[in-house]
Order: sequence, then structure tokens, then C-alpha cells
Amino acid sequence: MGDMRSLVKMLMVVLFLGWIFIWIMISTDLYKSKWTPKLAKNLNTTYFGPQGMNLVLLTVPMMFIAVLSCVYLHTQKKPTQPQREWKLKGRMGRVIMVMNPLGIVTATELIFSLLFVALLIWALSSHLYLSYHVHLHNHDNAKIWQAKFRAFGLRMGYVGHYCWAFLFFPVTRASTILPLVGLTSESSIKYHIWLGHVSNFLFLVHTVVFLIYWAMTNQLMETFAWNPTYVSNLAGTIAMVIGIAMWVTSLPSYRRKKFELFFYTHQLYGLYIIFYVMHVGDSWFCMILPNIFLFFIDRYLRFLQSTKRSRLVSAKILPSDNLELTFAKTSGVHYTPTSILFLHVPSISKLQWHPFTITSSSNLEKDTLSVVIRRQGSWTQKLYTHLSSSIDSLEVSTEGPYGPNSFDVSRHGSLILVGGGSGVTPFISVIRELIFQSQNPSAKLPNVLLVCAFKHYHDLAFLDLIFPSDISVSDISKLNLRIEAYITREDKKPETTDDHRLLQTKWFKPQPLDCPISPVLGPNNFLWLGVVILSSFFMFLLLIGIVTRYYVYPVDHNTGKIYNFSYRALWDMFLGSVCIFISSSIVFLWRKKQNKEGDKESKKQVQSVEFQTPTSSPGSWFHGHERELESVPYQSIVQATSVHFGSKPNLKKILFEAEGSEDVGVMVCGPRKMRHEVAKICSSGLAKNLHFEAISFNW
Repeated sequence: MGDMRSLVKMLMVVLFLGWIFIWIMISTDLYKSKWTPKLAKNLNTTYFGPQGMNLVLLTVPMMFIAVLSCVYLHTQKKPTQPQREWKLKGRMGRVIMVMNPLGIVTATELIFSLLFVALLIWALSSHLYLSYHVHLHNHDNAKIWQAKFRAFGLRMGYVGHYCWAFLFFPVTRASTILPLVGLTSESSIKYHIWLGHVSNFLFLVHTVVFLIYWAMTNQLMETFAWNPTYVSNLAGTIAMVIGIAMWVTSLPSYRRKKFELFFYTHQLYGLYIIFYVMHVGDSWFCMILPNIFLFFIDRYLRFLQSTKRSRLVSAKILPSDNLELTFAKTSGVHYTPTSILFLHVPSISKLQWHPFTITSSSNLEKDTLSVVIRRQGSWTQKLYTHLSSSIDSLEVSTEGPYGPNSFDVSRHGSLILVGGGSGVTPFISVIRELIFQSQNPSAKLPNVLLVCAFKHYHDLAFLDLIFPSDISVSDISKLNLRIEAYITREDKKPETTDDHRLLQTKWFKPQPLDCPISPVLGPNNFLWLGVVILSSFFMFLLLIGIVTRYYVYPVDHNTGKIYNFSYRALWDMFLGSVCIFISSSIVFLWRKKQNKEGDKESKKQVQSVEFQTPTSSPGSWFHGHERELESVPYQSIVQATSVHFGSKPNLKKILFEAEGSEDVGVMVCGPRKMRHEVAKICSSGLAKNLHFEAISFNW
């Protein structure tokens, strides 16, 4: 098995390097004047037309890598549960700088970013050299400087196209490409943002240059021209208008303060792709096809998963007015600490999906999955209002869970977890996973220090979620946990407690359509995803070959006409969508049929859950001193916690005090300022034993 994985890995590396090599060479005179004629002669066949060369060189390798990655991840060794070991590793290397607007940048990220920028500069300079010194296109008989100005705008658009070859990889949630380099969709969203900014800037320059050129040459109506045999300017204009709308509303000032405007505008991405592809044509579409094809496979599978109504078992309303929702799940749902789950509540919004941190452990809690929701923003406020009312059921759909493919923590002697506000919630799943590890007598657990900062005293209720309510003393006896909690806006503990400070638990009645959360393709999810990718892409090649040979080719060669430039691209998009729909649906329904007995058992178990009346109880932090704590988990939390009022944690002091430890893993989740401060301390070099990783859900 190990030899096969090594062979698959080597093959993927070779294919990827070859793919990158083509992208480097594609802008050179050698490629255009020497290689292209020979390659086109052999690859632009009657079955694929002018897109054949790019299809073979730039589409097939990445699709093959996607299939191989499914095999690679499927054959990944899955340790037996009690012996499972976790290691904390910075997913993209050691922090090298912290600066706005880039944020926390690791050495690996910096290297790859510089290489990508170098590729863009190389492509632009090579294209401009060809335009200025080899062959300057001047079909309009404009002045030389005007023709060069036009060439500059054209080449800026070419370079923007390079960004689109990578744009959708980071937002493919169930990607099999990202785990190969230790990334998740959540942690790589920033790359999508960077690529979006760069590509939209380049396309904007491309558009403005052409508008100025057409104005100088009295051809402004070319903006709305739809050439049936060449590039459609009108399609490009429409794509640019949509792109600008998406770009402006995705800026931080809009995205954070007017999320709904950002969300609904971003749903125009489908139209953006359609008009963009109609503008560049089928041959150039094949250059960027892999990441778009894989994204839409993921998107459709997510849609299929979301059609099921998930069984909501209970909701805890914390004294801080935040929520913990608990869902039923099948035992086949496995996820790692710090994973997230997307929720959709149709009664609140028909379109919106929101990600929330999972606090449970799939190893410790085999039949349930819990998420924590902070009441912030209109959507979560409406959800809180719903759950606070007298309802006994709520329709909820879910997508996920999504998270790192592996999450290792045991190689460090100590763990320092730094959380601000609701940023403490990802660490609940880490601690629960360590509780599971402690059940192995030979397991060596790290010492854990949880440093958390809250604005108000009642926010300490987050800590009540650290241990599951059914945990026993023996389960947590081996866990060496210390909590330092800081209340920044209050100088002392409140003296009074009212009903508002009660921890309320609501139980929901099972409904006939409720189903436990399950993997979209069932067990062996990666393997079946590979089947979907391979079958849909093979079907696409087959259908595009048939359409080109028996429909497009006769028009080009038998009638003396040229088949519509934009229609070729439409055929690619249409057939690709059809193939994804057919292949994904067949595999999904087949797997659903195979898992039918298990689903019946799970559904029967869900329906048999006894409905309980809502309960209220004091949290650990809101009881009188004369009241003895009856709950073992709550008592353990209080005993492990030191509460500091009126101050913020001195992170530099806390982290440097760990200098004497042999190896310290540092994780931080919270406000940007806190993440940056911890990153700067860890990257300062003053404490070389600190291994840093940030968790951010700020999209």
C-alpha cells in the first residue's frame, strides 16, 4: 500500500510540474511559433477542433491529478481509534511576516505567492515582447502607439486569465486537491480573495484600455459588438459589469457590514462564468476548465446533500445568549477538530448558508454532532428568536462537515490555545478529541493551556461546553487542562443572577422527514468522488467529441461558413453541466440505495428518540457559593479555571513563559488583532520552540 501511494504521489507531482511548465511556456515565441503548429496538427482533431490542444495539455493533466488524489486520500492510513495520534503542524509552514492587508503570511505562502507573481510578470512581459517586437496586430490601421496601447490592454486580459486557472480551487469545499498541500477550503479562502482582486484589477485595466482605444479610433460601438466568428465584445462587457459588482461588494467594508448584499451579489458567479467563457471562447475555456469543472461537481454534490432535512436533537441557549445546536449523525461521519458545518434554515432565508464551528468530536460522540452559534447579525438573531420561542421542531439542512484531512496534536509536549470571544469554540473540539485520546492507557497527552478573553462575565458560559454532559471523572482524569479566562470589560463578578442567566436546553420532536447527517456519498467518500470525477469528465470528452465531429465540423468544412464562436463555448458549458448532473446523480442515488438499510436503521433510531421537555439550569458561573455543584464536568471546569477581571491577557508573557518547554504548539482563533499579535510573537524568533497556527473564519 505504501509503495502504491508513493507511486501515485510521484505521478501527481510529475503531472503538476508538466502542467505548470506549459503555463510558463505558453506566452513565449518558442511555444507560439515552433510548438503550436506541430501540437495543433496532432491535437486539434476533427473531434475536438481548435480546443483540442489546450484540452490535452491544460485540462487532462489536472483532471487526472484530481482522480489520483481521490485514490491517494482513500488509501491514506486510518489508525485504529484508541491508538490514533494527532500532531499539530502549521498547515503552510512557519510564520514569516504579519502585515495588512495580507494578514498572517507563512514562509511557504510567501514563496508560492512570489512564484505566482513572477509567473504573471513573466507572462505579461513575454506577451508584450511578442506584440511589440515580433508581430503587432493593427487591423484597424491605427497609429503604432495606439496599436501598442491596444496590445497592452489585450495582454492584461491574457494575464488575468492565468488567475482564473486557480480561482475556484480554494472554494471547492470537498476538494481533493487542497488536502495534498495541507489546506482546507476554509483556510484557503484568502487565496480566492487574492486571486479575485488581482484578476478583477487586470480585467478592469483590460476593459478601460479597450474603451479608450475604441474612443480614440472612433469605434466605441465595438463595446456592444457580438461577432459570430470571433470574440464577443458584448459578452465581455456584461461579464465585466457583473465582475465589478461582485468585486466591490466583496470588499471588507461591504462583506462584514452588509453580508447579505455581498452574499446575494456573489450568487451571480454563474452568469459571470457564462459571459466570460462566451467572451474568451472554447479554446481558452479549456485552459481554466479543471478548477471550474471540479467546483461544479462539488457544488452539485453539496446540493444533493442539502436536500435532506437534518435531525435537530436539541438546542442549548447559553446565559450569554449564544447557542449550541446538536444534530443526530450516522457513525460513518468522521471529521477532525476545528471542522465546520454549514446550516440552512428555510424559515429564515431560502438561500443563505452559514458556516459554524463544530464543538463535538466524531470519535467521542459517535451519534451526535454539535455546533456553536454566536448571536451576531440578522440571520443568527432570527435563529435565536426562533429557538427562544415555543416551537418544538425546526427545519434545518446541513452541508459538511468540512475541515482538515488530518489534525495532529500529540507530538508537542504542550499546547497553548488562545481564543477571543466565540473564537474559543474550535478548541472545544480539540479538547474533546484529547479526552478521547486519554482513553488509551499508553497515550501521552500534551499539557493544555486555554487562554480565553471575553468582554463580559456571562460569556464564560462558553466554557460550560468544553466537556460533554455525560462525561465521567475517569474520562477526564488524565487530561491536564488549565484555563486562564480574562474578562476585559468588567472589574468584578456580578453579585446577582436572574433567569436570563440560566442555561436552557430545548429538545425537538423528530419529524418524518428528519435524517441524521451522513456523508454525501456514504462510506469511502473519496473513492466514489473519484468515480464521479472520472466518469463525468470521460463522458464530457465523449460528448464534446461527438458534437464537434458530427455537428460543428460539417458546418465549418461543408457549408463554407464558420460555426459561431460563442456557441462553441456554450456547447462546452452545457455538455459539462449535463455530464456532472448525470454522473453525480447516478453515483449519489446508487450509494443511497446501497446504504438504504443503514439509513433506515439510523432514521428509526432518530424517530425513537424520546422527546423531553425544555429544561433550565444554572451554569457553572452563575450559582451561589452556597450551592454545591452537582455536575462533574462543570465542577472540573471551574476548578481548572482562573478568572481575571478588568484586563487583557499578556500574550507575550504567557507565550514566553513556555520557553522552557521542549515543544509548544500554539493555536489562536479570535479577532484579527489577537491573531496578528500571537503570530508576531511566535515569528519573532525569541522563542524558537513555539509552533504557530491560526484559525480564522472571517471570510
